[in-house]
Amino acid sequence: MISRRRLLALTASAVSLRALARVDAKARQRGRDGHLSVSFKTPRQKVGPGQQPLGLSDGGGRDGLLIVPSNYRAESVAPLLVLLHGAGGSARRVTSLFAVAEELGVIVLAPESRDRTWDAIRGDFGPDIDFLNRALAHTFDRCNVDKRRLAIGGFSDGASYGLSVGLASGDLFTHVVACSPGFVIPGPTRGKPRIFISHGTADQILSIDTTSRRILPELKRAGYDITYREFDGPHTVTPAIGREALEWLAGRG
Repeated sequence: MISRRRLLALTASAVSLRALARVDAKARQRGRDGHLSVSFKTPRQKVGPGQQPLGLSDGGGRDGLLIVPSNYRAESVAPLLVLLHGAGGSARRVTSLFAVAEELGVIVLAPESRDRTWDAIRGDFGPDIDFLNRALAHTFDRCNVDKRRLAIGGFSDGASYGLSVGLASGDLFTHVVACSPGFVIPGPTRGKPRIFISHGTADQILSIDTTSRRILPELKRAGYDITYREFDGPHTVTPAIGREALEWLAGRG
């Protein structure tokens, strides 16, 4: 098991993505490398606009939200953002940072981690990957999602996890949105999703010098198409950054 401290050390040392993939060989052998197995399918159920709970949590615990914009029409495909919260966060809190999704016609799926934060942030990929597969299957069965504009991402720990799962599942996701990420979790990568990264220069939680400014050159060397935004601010997602990220996903940037 690789600790968060070890992951941060790897990132701070600017270890290449190829080297990171070798680090977690045992997890890869167990089939726990962050890759999602869910597949697209034709929606069989109808969904109306608005915010609704997923209803997937056993025992009524942590669950998540599916938010369908008011201009959604079942006969037309729409972009989808799988949005992951930070440590100690919730679906409701993180979706408030990207409220512009309603205006831009972006469907938002915001699952909640099984524990206080996402599993592989502190250990191995596991229950959260299973829940993400279930949440996406639930969404695909209800929403007409644009295969060309399917993103995963989030804020803080959610950005680190979303970036890592997005790289591992680049055969599914076309875009990744990482706002104030801390690191990339070791594992094999698939495909070449486009990536949007933002970070505040005055971030007091995850210093930009040891996080995004280290991650960016490694991703570029690995051949990823990156849109990178630094802003004068703390550990947050500003309204301007949230809008730019979703306009980028929706093809309006």
